[in-house]
Amino acid sequence: MIQKMKLYGWLPVFFSLLLFSSCERDPVVKEELPADNIYFVVPQGWPTPHYDFTGNALTKEGFVLGRRLFYDTKLSKDNTISCGSCHQQFAAFAHLDHKVSHGIYGLLGIRNAPPIFNLNWHSEFMWDGGINHIEVQPLAPITNPVEMDEDMAVVVSKLQGDATYPKMFKDAFDTDIITSQLTFKAMAQFMGMLISDKSKYDLYTRGEATFTASELNGLSLFQQKCNTCHTAPLFTNLQYMNNGLDTVFADAGRGKITMMAADSGTFKVPSLRNVALSPPYMHDGRFNTLEQVLEHYVHGVKNSATLSTELTTPIVLSSGEKADIITFLKTLTDNTFIKDSRFKDPFTP
Repeated sequence: MIQKMKLYGWLPVFFSLLLFSSCERDPVVKEELPADNIYFVVPQGWPTPHYDFTGNALTKEGFVLGRRLFYDTKLSKDNTISCGSCHQQFAAFAHLDHKVSHGIYGLLGIRNAPPIFNLNWHSEFMWDGGINHIEVQPLAPITNPVEMDEDMAVVVSKLQGDATYPKMFKDAFDTDIITSQLTFKAMAQFMGMLISDKSKYDLYTRGEATFTASELNGLSLFQQKCNTCHTAPLFTNLQYMNNGLDTVFADAGRGKITMMAADSGTFKVPSLRNVALSPPYMHDGRFNTLEQVLEHYVHGVKNSATLSTELTTPIVLSSGEKADIITFLKTLTDNTFIKDSRFKDPFTP
């Protein structure tokens, strides 16, 4: 995603979201739908998800509708950009080799499009947390002037006039009257099903695979040096932190949302699952390789008023140790996820 939408000024959306956040949610397992494998399971040992489709019952029809919407360029002003344009399955739904997102008319944003998976465990979205519910998240890129630059009323009109969508909405929600709320609910069913939990690391933790000596050493070093911020099993602590990229902030990050000096230059800690698939790295895509990322943490951290306390003491790693950490990080690649036919673009063969 690029420039993130503040919730200030979106009071109707904000107050409606309070209703969602007030409900307790428990892990659920949905029954498998015949022949379609569309059901939600909380992986063993994972925390309770924030979102479990309560109030938005997961169905085959809703998922299929949400997938089509995710990949449909009709959601953009000039009908050229879809959510899937910047979130590619082969890159764990990131934008491979693009430092920042590319929108309509070739416009560029200021932030790297992060990979999207395991979103049900997030209560806030975007690098700055400017969206606080998965069912509203698509509103930001759709309306952002340098991403899709469209109005939701126009999107709804496009979908209502399409030969396919009214029947799909009828099948999914028992009405052929399309609304933005139902559009977002369908998209949440697709995005919420993007679960990545079948990497070699996951097999190892379940006793179904073995690690090499390098992978084992990398895991040990990771647990010593990186685990505080990139905590298993999600490999993020879901917090906002300043990781020492700059002393002066061209992008205030979380501070742009809260308007608090203590949040200036902080960004949401990304998950390291599938990290080998989704370069470049950091919120502005400044690093092209994992080697550059580790070199930053060993020698490149810059001090500032909001620098995370975890980085005030230098991280010491030898070249061999850095290599082993990268070897371990590659065990977080989930090839089953990136090849899952359920998530493929329905507009392509």
